[in-house]
Amino acid sequence: MKQRYTEEQIIKAIKEHEAGAKVSDICRKLGIASGTFYNWRSKYAGLEINEAKRLRELESENNKLKKLLAEKLLENEALRDVMLKKW
Repeated sequence: MKQRYTEEQIIKAIKEHEAGAKVSDICRKLGIASGTFYNWRSKYAGLEINEAKRLRELESENNKLKKLLAEKLLENEALRDVMLKKW
């Protein structure tokens, strides 16, 4: 079963690594692959917990806006098709 880790847990693991812990030990403790850890590190390195939460909020807002834009583009395309048809 795939387990989701919170931003707090991810940032704590990254900080452990920055403090000198080995990646293999951290991965074994969390039950993740080393590739997963390096993906986390590339995304969350240098972030604090409150910054990570803000990042998640911005990403969800961005996804909502992308969906709205896609819906409007489809609507405009449908209207254009209706207007160009010969009745």
